[in-house]
Amino acid sequence: MKVLKFGGTSVGSGQSISTLIDILKNEVTTTGKKPIVVLSAMSGVTNLLLSMAEEAADGKDFVAGLAELERRHFDVVKELLEIQNQNPALTRLKLNFNQLEELLQGVLTLRELTPKTRDLVLSYGERCSAMMISKIAAQYFPEAIYVDASELIKTDSSFGNARVQSEITDQVIRGFYNGHKDNMLFVTGFIAGNDQGQITTLGRGGSDYTAAIFAAALNAAEIEIWTDVNGMMTADPRMVKKAFSLPELTYTEAMELSYFGAKVIYPPTMIPAFMKRIPIVIRNTFEPEFKGTFIRHDCKPSNLAIKGISSINNISILNVQGSGMVGKSGFSGRLFSLLAREQINVILITQSSSEHSITFAVSPGDTERALKVIEHEFELELMAKKLENIDIEQDLAILAVVGENMKETPGVSGKLFSSLGRNGVNVRAIAQGSSEYNISVIISASDLNKALNAVHDAFFVELTKTLHAFCLGTGNIGKTLFNQLNAHAAFLKENNGIQVKIAGISNTRKMAFNSDGIDLNEWEEALERSHDAADLAGFVAKMQSMNLPNCVFIDNTASPKPIAFYGDVLKSTISIVTCNKIGNSGPYNQYKLFRDAARQHGVDFFYETNVGAGLPIIRTLKDLMNSGDRVQRIEAILSGTISFIFNNFKGDVSFHDVVKLAQEKGYTEPDPRDDLRGTDFMRKMLILARDAGYSLEANDVKIGSILPQACLDATSVDDFYAALKAEDAYFANLKAEAEKNGKVLRYIGILENGKAAINLEMVGEDHPFFTLSGSDNIISFTTDRYRERPLVVKGPGAGAEVTAAGVFADLINVGA
Repeated sequence: MKVLKFGGTSVGSGQSISTLIDILKNEVTTTGKKPIVVLSAMSGVTNLLLSMAEEAADGKDFVAGLAELERRHFDVVKELLEIQNQNPALTRLKLNFNQLEELLQGVLTLRELTPKTRDLVLSYGERCSAMMISKIAAQYFPEAIYVDASELIKTDSSFGNARVQSEITDQVIRGFYNGHKDNMLFVTGFIAGNDQGQITTLGRGGSDYTAAIFAAALNAAEIEIWTDVNGMMTADPRMVKKAFSLPELTYTEAMELSYFGAKVIYPPTMIPAFMKRIPIVIRNTFEPEFKGTFIRHDCKPSNLAIKGISSINNISILNVQGSGMVGKSGFSGRLFSLLAREQINVILITQSSSEHSITFAVSPGDTERALKVIEHEFELELMAKKLENIDIEQDLAILAVVGENMKETPGVSGKLFSSLGRNGVNVRAIAQGSSEYNISVIISASDLNKALNAVHDAFFVELTKTLHAFCLGTGNIGKTLFNQLNAHAAFLKENNGIQVKIAGISNTRKMAFNSDGIDLNEWEEALERSHDAADLAGFVAKMQSMNLPNCVFIDNTASPKPIAFYGDVLKSTISIVTCNKIGNSGPYNQYKLFRDAARQHGVDFFYETNVGAGLPIIRTLKDLMNSGDRVQRIEAILSGTISFIFNNFKGDVSFHDVVKLAQEKGYTEPDPRDDLRGTDFMRKMLILARDAGYSLEANDVKIGSILPQACLDATSVDDFYAALKAEDAYFANLKAEAEKNGKVLRYIGILENGKAAINLEMVGEDHPFFTLSGSDNIISFTTDRYRERPLVVKGPGAGAEVTAAGVFADLINVGA
């Protein structure tokens, strides 16, 4: 025999009650046995009853609430009961509502709502629901009868949260069941009765407890809790969209998860089931084919370090501290006995090893009362300064990771705190039981959503890790990056376990945001539809206020303006990926500031594209140095434009014509002198020198001129080309001299002994740069390990495709 409990949403409408009947039909057909059915009040009814009672106690009218209560029940009766069966049910319901009205009228007259009266008022929710559904079920199961659990479950008189008297309750339930074995019992959840016959309640969520009490008394085979979710989830699905159902849990894991906020099951429910080792199954009324979550003693071994992440989204903490606590035996007992006497529930406790402070968490509604009773109890200690004034912190939340495997799995704490720290979530307090089934942390309530998603991504590695990217710049590189991300989304998810959501985009005109990700098939339309004008400070502020986990700020511009925000972005624990080399080639103090901020706040600052577009130059240099190698010399050609010009300056072609061709192909800036001056090359060499460990400034890099002075002094681009034409002989002589010696012209940057210079040189075929072609970049690392044969990196060093690919790679490395 099973006990089936149906929650408020499962009995909340005619349609859901029809589904309930179908579930019962299937159960009887499949097993051949009649289950015991425990029922909650219709969804929202308990809150409505409580509201009416409180309004009556305040002298306010409750008639509208009572009319709404009647309407909801009467509508279900008229919808689901055959006409000839409606009158008895409506009459029983009307009697209940009349009694309730008289009770509320008494509360209104006295202006008083005692706990005993509150329990009696609330009992009408379950009594009406169970009676009504038993009448509906009788059309399909003639043996169905209504059972008032207040006559069977015996408790003390702690109204609102009564303690069950187990021995006598088990005897009464068994006696009743043995006398009604041929009936299908429809039992009121939540309510019970004391020795005087007065109605008590088992606490909010107590219908689950009712089901467990009946199951334990009758040694049921199983308890099924029918609710509106697919079992117990790895996290709150309202906050963590990637949360998934757990196939099974131990009783301990389920109790830990339930205690810390998982509302699927009421924690005391597990106690009677645990004592009798009765399995509990969480099922979804609205997806009855889903198997749900099994809670049982003999779970199969799991490879998950944790089973779930639970949370309480609104708590306060009180910190009691002072020298008078140190070595004072019995202080903790005195403190918590006081709170227990006042029925103040302590959610979490942590104490410093020095015994100088005790921090504990309570519900916000208990905060002021807890403060007053502590100040009264410890008045003398406070006056004598043996205790400091009690500190209160509000607007906090608890996040707890739960699982029995935590005890056997090293690194769980490290992974938890690493994921929180990397996302800038400050931990106010920590608690871990000696059982190691639970690690709880107190954090700011505003960070809870971000923290849950970050921790969920960290522990459930079989799921994709989500990066939330905010992109500045929609030019060639930005557009190409979006195309690449869109084209490779499925590959990233399958092979890297990473999902990139573009949560914000800005160009020079508009900006748009979407925490669920902007559709990259129509990002341009999304920008056009946006009413937010582009505002760099506003873009950064919005990114920070969205407070999403695993954020990355991508700068695909060549503007100096975003650089001013890099420090603030990094301090917000947001990683940066940038192809904008202005920040790293500015003052050395600025360069150092960015690295220090990234290191201090545990985020990434990646800029591979600053030097070689998509070539792995920065990463290669860092890998060499991180592995203990020492750089002796770096030689490089790091301008795709200049590389193209000198690779094509051969034969009869003039230097003027090659530069013109480079401009026509789009390799140069509108004014080719911006490339040929070597300024961009200088920035790249400066960044390399700094990453190699040298604190150089821009003017420390010596730039040898390619162009004669007359070309540099030209007042316009046309004048520049005229001056360049006039210098044909100068460049022809350079080329002729190189060819005579079997060499080629190359514009090469060299870093050696802490000094950097860029000059036009002639290199022979024994030099690795001799065979360079097209617009390729090339760099040669001579190190202690690569002394005889330098390590060479070569490939395309310019273009939107390769630069966007470099940004893409940096972004994925943040996710890794």
